[in-house]
Amino acid sequence: MPKIPANKKESMAVYLLFIQHIMYCMKDNGKAAIVVPTGFLTAKSKIEYAIRQKMVDEGMLKGVISMPSNIFANTGTNVSILFLDKANTDGTVLLLDASKLGTKVKDGKNQKTVLSDDEVARIINTFVGHQIEDDFSVSVSTEDIKNKGYSFSAGQYFEVKIEHIDITAEEFQSKMGDYKARLSERFVKGRSLEERIMNDIGGLRYDS
Repeated sequence: MPKIPANKKESMAVYLLFIQHIMYCMKDNGKAAIVVPTGFLTAKSKIEYAIRQKMVDEGMLKGVISMPSNIFANTGTNVSILFLDKANTDGTVLLLDASKLGTKVKDGKNQKTVLSDDEVARIINTFVGHQIEDDFSVSVSTEDIKNKGYSFSAGQYFEVKIEHIDITAEEFQSKMGDYKARLSERFVKGRSLEERIMNDIGGLRYDS
C-alpha cells in the first residue's frame, strides 16, 4: 500500500490504489487499459516497482503506450497507457513511444497536444498489429523487462544504431585539423578566463 504523507495527505498518489484495485478485480481472461503518469514506468520507489513487477511476473502486461506531453488540456502531466491482458500467454510485450507525435495548440490559457487522424491510426495499427518500427515501437519479452529492472519505458529497449561513413585519408586529416583548431581556440579562451577570475579574486579585500 502507498504510504500516506503525514503532513500533506492530499498529495498521496491515489492512482496506485486504483491500479491495484483493477489488477485485483480482473477475471482470468480480463483486460484493462489504465492511464498513468509516465513517471510510473520507471519509478524506483517500492510500491511502483512492486506493481510493475507483479504485472510482468504474472504475465498480465500486454503493452504500454507513452503519449505526448499536454495530451490533456487541463494538466501538464505526461501520461502513458498500460494495457493489461490476463490471457496474454505468449510472453511478449509491445512498448510504443508516441511522445514525439502531435501538434501543440492553444486551448484557452492552456497548451495541449493534438494528434491528427493519421497519427491516431498509426498508434492503433502499430499497437494492435504488434508491429515493430524503429524508434517508435519495440517488442520485448518478459525476461527482457526483468533484466531492465522492470522498466516499461520503450526508449530503454530501442536498438542503438551507429552510422559509419567512409571518408578518404585526406578528408580525415582535414576534419582532424578543424577539430584541433577549434579546440586550441577554446583552450586559449579558457586560459584567458582563468586569468581574469584569478585577478578578480586577488582584488577582493576583507571589509569589517
